[in-house]
Formats: sequence, C-alpha cells, structure tokens
Amino acid sequence: MTVTNGGDMTTMLPAERRAVGVIALIAMLRMFGLFALLPVLSLYVAKLDGATPMLIGLAVGAYGLTQAGLQIPLGVLSDRIGRGPVIAGGLVVFAMGSIAAATSDSIWGVIAGRLLQGAGAISATLTALIADATREQVRTRSMAVFGIGIGASFMVALIAGPAIAAKFGVAALFGFAAILAVAAAALLLVMPRDIERPVSRHRWSIRPALRPELLRLDFYVFLLHAILTASFVALPFLFVNRLELALADHWKIYVGALLASLLVTVPLIISDERQGKASTVGIAVVLLLAGELTLTFGAFGVTPVFVALVLFFAGFNFLEAGLPARLSLLADGAARGASLGVFSSVQFFGTFVGGLIGGRFLAAGRPADVFFVCVLLAAIWLAATGLFRK
Repeated sequence: MTVTNGGDMTTMLPAERRAVGVIALIAMLRMFGLFALLPVLSLYVAKLDGATPMLIGLAVGAYGLTQAGLQIPLGVLSDRIGRGPVIAGGLVVFAMGSIAAATSDSIWGVIAGRLLQGAGAISATLTALIADATREQVRTRSMAVFGIGIGASFMVALIAGPAIAAKFGVAALFGFAAILAVAAAALLLVMPRDIERPVSRHRWSIRPALRPELLRLDFYVFLLHAILTASFVALPFLFVNRLELALADHWKIYVGALLASLLVTVPLIISDERQGKASTVGIAVVLLLAGELTLTFGAFGVTPVFVALVLFFAGFNFLEAGLPARLSLLADGAARGASLGVFSSVQFFGTFVGGLIGGRFLAAGRPADVFFVCVLLAAIWLAATGLFRK
C-alpha cells in the first residue's frame, strides 16, 4: 500500500482501516458458516444412514484435510497472481461444498460436502492480504482486529448455530453458509485499489517458512485445533446424554462461558502485548488443560461444565488470536504467503486429526474418553512451551 510521509506512523491510515475491516468481515462471514456447525454437526450426522462414531468424527473434521492440503499451494499462488482471485475462487468453492452437504441425506454425502468446503482454503491468503495492506508499525494491531473479528464470529455462531438448527434443521445452516460465502466474495469489490501486489519470485522455496521459530508456532496451532475439534465432537453428546439439555438451549452455556472467559483472555492479551511470549502461551495452555481435566472428571452437572468451558475458551481465544499475529511478524515479507500457508495447513490438519480423535474415542459412547485425550495433548503442549522457552 502506498503510504505518504508524515503523521503518526503508529496510527492506521484510512485505507488501512478500510482494508482491515473488509478482510476481517470476509473472514467472519466465512468462518461463521463453519463455527455455527461445530456445536450441532456431530448430533446431526449421527442420525444419517451409515453413521459410525469414526464417520461422525470424520464429518466434523473432514474440511480440515482439504484445507491442510491446499493452504500452501493457494498461498503460493496468491503470492504470484494476487490475493483477490484466490480469495474469490475459494469462497465459490466453499459455497459449492455447503450446498452439496445441505442437499445430502447420507453421511458420506455430508463428508463429501465438507471436503469441498475445505477446498476453499483461503485463510492464509486472507492473513497475507492484511499484511500486504498494512505497514509494519500497525501490523500487530491489524492482526488483532482480524483475530477479534474471528473471535466475535465464533461467539455469534455458537449462539446462532444451535438456535437455527433447532428451528430449521442443520441443512439450513449449510445453506446459510453458502449465502454468506457469496456475500463475502462480493465484499472484495469494496477493497482499496492501491494495495501493492506481492513480489513474485522466479524460484520459490519453502525453506523460509520452515525456520524453527515458525515451526514451533505451527506445532502449537496444530495442537490447538486438534483439541478444539475433538472437544466439539464430544460436547454435544455430553450436553444431550449427560446434562439432558435440549439442542435449543446449548447456546446459553456456550455464550455465557465465552463472555465470562473474556475476563481472563483480555488481561492475557494485554500482558502479552501480542508478542506470543512463552510465559503467556504457557498460561493459556494451562487454562486449556484445566478445562479439559474438568470435562473429563467433573462433568456431573451444568455448573462444572460451564466452569470448564470458561477455562477452555479463555485459553483458546488468546491463542487463536495471538499465534497468527506472532507468525506474521516473524515471517519473511517475500515469503509471507507461503509461511502463512504452512501455518494454516498445519492448523487445519489439526482440525482433521481432532475430528478423527473425537470419533475414535467416542466409539464407547463416553465423551470423557475424548476429553482425556485432549488433556494428554494439552500436557504435551505445556511440556513443549517449557522446552522452547528462551
């Protein structure tokens, strides 16, 4: 982006604010379609023909497999042809997958639709576009806005998803996701026109994206999304079978826990100064671990489950916003798309693996088995933060 001299270099320019706002809104609309399905999809597909615990987990996490496989190629492609065409194409593919899943009456059809949803792998490209559109002095603030937007989308989706599913059915959620994807693509028309295209290199190498400090963040985000997805394979069954909550009431626990978690997340963000410090990352992982432990051994009623989710969301929200912000600062400018592509690929592969973990350990009908595996993953992560502490 062209920047004039003078003025406060730490203040976002009007064009920067506009670009960040539009990009964040595109991400919010797209992610709403995925987040709204998270608390209801496992219950829905469990009733379809041919459903098994493993296929239930696969249906929840399937989109992560194609996301993982295509983030790097599409990130590299966006370095060469520009971010806009890649983002528009990815949103169209996502909409097609949503329609395919909405019109299917078998679990295999839903899995196919979820795989196609994931083929619209634009997360890395969106993040790289923010980096293109902003100066380094306001980069962390811009990424924070992006992360807060996705966090807000997550919160609204957890409220709206169960409510929409209870009234209109889960198929309606897939259809709504398709509509939102088309609306997100239309927002590209109001992006600022003076964003500089990424520098295209004649020879591309993935080596700049494989520096140890970047791989550490890749490992962290893999664990984060494996834990998240596995937990949400099991949580709906815990709510229905153990707590005997109607689907239309699930959102009350989710939104209450999310709001309460902000009392912990916000101080963490302020303390960390969006730098991804080992100490604050460690605290966030401890919160995840404590939440999963409570779900494993203390989920006897609504109150302990609520407390567990407050702890979980406090850690998750901090890490979801902080990890990509840190990576965007560490990545080489000329290879930013590729670096964020690796990061997003690993993130969504974590989603896929988390779905498989959830399905595999839900086979005995005990959600606590899934949560205990998440405890082990969080413990591995906590050990890693100590290993990598500088």
